[in-house]
Amino acid sequence: MSDAYSSPAYQFIFRSTSDGILITSKEGVVEQINPAAAAMLGVTVEEALGRSPEMIFSQHPALINLFTRRGSQTLDVRLPKRRLAVGIANTQPDGRRIVMLQDVTEKQELETRREALISTMSHDLRNPISALGGFAELVEKFGELNPQQQKFLTRIRQTAQKLYDVAGSLVDLAWIEAGMPLAHRPINLGLLIDRAVTQLTSLAMERKITIAVSVQDPMPTVIGDPERIQAAIYQLLHNGILYSLGEQTVAVHAWGDMHEAYFSVADRGIGIADDELELIFDRLYRSRDERVRDLPGGGLGLTIARTIVTRHGGDIWASSNLGVGSTFTFVLPAAQP
Repeated sequence: MSDAYSSPAYQFIFRSTSDGILITSKEGVVEQINPAAAAMLGVTVEEALGRSPEMIFSQHPALINLFTRRGSQTLDVRLPKRRLAVGIANTQPDGRRIVMLQDVTEKQELETRREALISTMSHDLRNPISALGGFAELVEKFGELNPQQQKFLTRIRQTAQKLYDVAGSLVDLAWIEAGMPLAHRPINLGLLIDRAVTQLTSLAMERKITIAVSVQDPMPTVIGDPERIQAAIYQLLHNGILYSLGEQTVAVHAWGDMHEAYFSVADRGIGIADDELELIFDRLYRSRDERVRDLPGGGLGLTIARTIVTRHGGDIWASSNLGVGSTFTFVLPAAQP
């Protein structure tokens, strides 16, 4: 056994972590198995040591695949008592094969509950809202309306659409604010920015907006939930495109150092009044500017972005000149080498 595997620090982590760790020798027999792995797989340490994975884990074909394949592998592994783990395997230079198991049962159940909640809201809230908009459309078909009636009907349709859009976002916001677990893994911000730009390219083209992207290479790595961080990037970029004036450029910039990673979106658009800058991140807040109120939106995008960033230990802020444009920036702590 090499010094690295027998050092006190390694042994402390090996025995204390809640993730399962199994190590096979270059001959293919189990050399180490920590208490967490033994508990997950329903075996004792004594039963596993010195035997091949095929002999011990015949009921877990995915786990056997992690040991027998070469290179890095990631597979779902079914555990006893209807639990689920994500298995990650890698071959070391000395020929040993290391498999790590992370129990994700609770996370999967939370996601199932979240989807059920969204489905319930869609049925119990969004369907009546859709019906409201549909009835508003029908009103016009039963006689000519005067200008005042037409104005009120337009407001009804806009409000119904706003409520419809807000319903799903409220679930996401409540879920995040409730402290539900976030993923905790290395994030490539450049990749997430590319995905957000791809998602919003059609909206930008529709509004004749050019998206200019400048990303430092390499960017510092941050640790967190890639799906949530991408949602924050998406919200800020969507905001920049939506509130820009036509035929303008929205500038996306990312940079950082060994301590922090920054992301910003700058637009040339409506802008924000000085007395509203501290309010724009509040839940359901929308500017009193009529140009803003005429655009679709529920006043939750910036709140969601702020909640995600602060839950990752970061900060977010805005600077703006009314009638000139706005810049939104967030910062996240970088992963230390």
